[in-house]
Amino acid sequence: MLMLLFLLLLWGGRLQAQTILVSGAVEDSISHRPLSGVVVKVINDTANTVTNAFGLFKIAIPAAAARLLLTRNGYLSRQVAVQGNDRLLVTLSPIRMDTDPVALAKARSKMLHSSNPNYGNIGMGVHSFYNETYGATYENKYVRAAHHPFSTFAIDVARAAYRNVRRFLRLKLPVPVDAVRIEEMINYFHYDYPLPPRGNTVALYGHYITCPWESSHRLLEIAARARALDTDSLPSSNLVFLIDVSGSMGASNKLPLLQAAFRILVNNLRPADKVAIVAYAGEPGILLPATSGDQKEKILNAIDNLNAGGSTAGEAAIRMAYRIASEQFIPGGNNRVILATDGDFNVGLTSDEEMEQLITEEKESGVLLTCLGFGMKNYKDSKLQSLSSKGNGNFAYIDDLQEANKIFAREFGSTLFTVARDVQTEVWFNPKLVKSYRLIGYENRILPADSTGKNEYGGGIIGSGHCSVAIYEIIPAEEPPATDTLLARVKIAYRDPQDTVMKYVEGSIPASLQRFDRASDDCRFAAAVALFGMLLRKSVYCGNGNRSMVMELDRHALGAD
Repeated sequence: MLMLLFLLLLWGGRLQAQTILVSGAVEDSISHRPLSGVVVKVINDTANTVTNAFGLFKIAIPAAAARLLLTRNGYLSRQVAVQGNDRLLVTLSPIRMDTDPVALAKARSKMLHSSNPNYGNIGMGVHSFYNETYGATYENKYVRAAHHPFSTFAIDVARAAYRNVRRFLRLKLPVPVDAVRIEEMINYFHYDYPLPPRGNTVALYGHYITCPWESSHRLLEIAARARALDTDSLPSSNLVFLIDVSGSMGASNKLPLLQAAFRILVNNLRPADKVAIVAYAGEPGILLPATSGDQKEKILNAIDNLNAGGSTAGEAAIRMAYRIASEQFIPGGNNRVILATDGDFNVGLTSDEEMEQLITEEKESGVLLTCLGFGMKNYKDSKLQSLSSKGNGNFAYIDDLQEANKIFAREFGSTLFTVARDVQTEVWFNPKLVKSYRLIGYENRILPADSTGKNEYGGGIIGSGHCSVAIYEIIPAEEPPATDTLLARVKIAYRDPQDTVMKYVEGSIPASLQRFDRASDDCRFAAAVALFGMLLRKSVYCGNGNRSMVMELDRHALGAD
């Protein structure tokens, strides 16, 4: 009997030693909130339990040490080693779902459109002519060279402002001040500065001349001319036409003009090029998958069958277009989304700031952006301008078929083929010769003085053969030293389209002053356009300038044009 009692006690003690309770809590690794419903299982054993509403659990392990497996839907499984009497705090990491951004944007579009199915349709009321949005710009003021000798700005090749201003003038309507971006007016025109030498991407030119509207002031004109790609060796193009077919595009000067413009572009495509078409209203759809450029009839049929109607879900459409462009990406090629719209996005992300953030994210794919604006009354210039500047892109406004032909035929290379990106210009003014300076235009392209070549500050792009011009108005020093002959130094920073390495072009501007009437036709014409822009902006810096002076300056600067 004593022996039997001893064996029973020994067996019971071993059983007690082999079933040890372990307790603990489980929480989300990010929010640190308790997780209920987590299955806690002993590996290689049948013992299991589930955490309660407070994330707590208690489980018996069959030995002094064991391994637990914790699982829950939406979270990564985890194994932990435990010993008897442990009190655990276990964190589970949520599974990062690769949510489809296009699907999310479509869902947001449907939700917003369901609350107002007529949102964005024609006939929702009479829009006044000035139901157009323009980014507020405030004229650059004079800067004292002694305190701030460096002026830095992103080169701009957008030319939309001139065409838009011309539309107001043709209709004999007042021109909104914020619609006048002087640098875009200057750069609308062709200039005959020589192309850079073979092997160079950018050539730099500078002219120091008297100022016609303020005799005591001077003008410094800086021109950057890009190399021209050989037409026969243009890189293959991967284009996605992103076309707005919402109700607001139904007017005759919108979708029909858009279709005619794209027909011109399609006729310039080559077999090596490919085009996809995304059309969007309430939500986007792929109208044409990537199609070879030699199948022009197929592409043109898709364009001709576009019809307007519905709201404008720009966010989902942009995401879809960039996705297609990325999937069809041509290394070393011209990968580009061409957005054609009046800019009146009203479903999904709609504010300028939201759309800027979206485009900034998408441009990391290496796909460039061209924005084409159409129409009037609800034309959103501010949105298209911000999208093009944030997306390594360019921006044009098309008001008639002649303008479409200029962009897509005569200027086909400079519009669609980029030779330099992230282009920034830094100008150092000699304080001994320059009292103050003022950059005419480029108000929304000004950069911090120490930003040249830095990744966090984007620049503009330059297309094949394009010439970008900037003009400074200068107040000279009152008593400049006769021995100092250097007026300014210029440095242009840029990257090749497919490269991340920053390259530089530098030059010096001598202080040799030239009379305005002896300057080149290009130089005088650009100054005339600058004065015209200042008059339209009702600038306080026009001096003695007036419309008659603009006409006189232009008349003597036409050259062979």
